[in-house]
Amino acid sequence: MHWLIWIAGTIVLVAAGVGATLLPQRRARALRRRTAWSTARTEIARATVSRDATPVRVEEAERLLARAELIAADRGGPDAAATTAEYARRADRLWREASGD
Repeated sequence: MHWLIWIAGTIVLVAAGVGATLLPQRRARALRRRTAWSTARTEIARATVSRDATPVRVEEAERLLARAELIAADRGGPDAAATTAEYARRADRLWREASGD
């Protein structure tokens, strides 16, 4: 009967160790993902404002913004969010250059 208590205690101890290790990693990963997508959405919004404020049509910038919005619609991980943000930044820069800002 004593060996059963030892086995149960060992299982509880291992489960606690695994939980203590994986939970913070999972939370950190989720925070990185949310932060990356927040940045990407901000960049898309900034590029959209620049597009609306620019009187000239810039094909390359429109293509980049469309690609950024398409990637954002898929809701990938942090790498996809970084790519989305970069496309939106480039589009914003092109529109600002076209309008003379």
